[in-house]
Amino acid sequence: MLLQIVILLIGLVLILLGANWLVDGSSSVARRLGISEFVIGLTIVGIGTSAPEMVVSFLSAFQGKSAMAVGNIVGSNIFNTLMILGVTALVAPMAITKSNLRKDIPLNIVVTILLILLGRSATMLGIGTTDSVSRLEGVLLLVIFGIYMWSTFKGEKGEKEESVENNIKPVMAAVMIIGGLAGLIIGGRLFVNSATQIAQIAGLSEKFIAITIMAAGTSLPELATCVVAAAKGQGQLALGNVLGSNIANILLILGGSALIHPLSFDGITLMDISLFAIAPVLILLTSMTFKKKELDRVEGAIFLCLEIAYMTYMICTI
Repeated sequence: MLLQIVILLIGLVLILLGANWLVDGSSSVARRLGISEFVIGLTIVGIGTSAPEMVVSFLSAFQGKSAMAVGNIVGSNIFNTLMILGVTALVAPMAITKSNLRKDIPLNIVVTILLILLGRSATMLGIGTTDSVSRLEGVLLLVIFGIYMWSTFKGEKGEKEESVENNIKPVMAAVMIIGGLAGLIIGGRLFVNSATQIAQIAGLSEKFIAITIMAAGTSLPELATCVVAAAKGQGQLALGNVLGSNIANILLILGGSALIHPLSFDGITLMDISLFAIAPVLILLTSMTFKKKELDRVEGAIFLCLEIAYMTYMICTI
């Protein structure tokens, strides 16, 4: 098992380095094309930090491992909301704007509920014979993601920041993008294969590994980005990164994974589904607790405690 653990860690390092290179290289290209920092943060950084989840879920789907593909995203979104926002709020309270309340948070809730209804269509709606997301439903998720991206760019004011530093040369940016993608693909394959072997050796289910170790590991780019942003007083960037990543995880990553191979939800428990649905709603509720609309340190601590309780439950029910 020691060899598999070493390979898993090597894969994780490659995933994290690859994501970092991909984000930095893509951001440099975007700046040179005159795209504003706001759109860069919402799209490139948000999707870029979700690249590890994308690689792990896509590779899992290619290998027919639905439990890993779905469990990785369910676990990642729970981790993003409770652990990352919890830790980030402890570093510095995050303001919740009217724009967040009108678009970003409601959309996060809607796409989460949509995925649950699609994934549990047989049990909850009596549609079909199995609880799974089909290829056609995967296309639907991808179309919604495309509309979301289009509306984001359409709503961009087009105000360019003149003093944006860009010390990365075009050739170096291209190398970083290609190297980042290579790191993500190779690291993702090592990570998925070693995690599967560890689960089999330890007698654990693939779903358990996916929803805990994989989910936390692939969410490290979001965690690092959000903590640094909060420390620099950029709480909106941190909140936007989490919301954008959660939306991309469901619409782009699970949509694409379902297109590769239909995704079964049989391994996802009621507890997983419940917390998956409740987590984004909690963000909305935090804006209604007091007159000051923000996610403060007390609420951040509550989020963190919920994630720890969930992880403890997962370990105790192995």
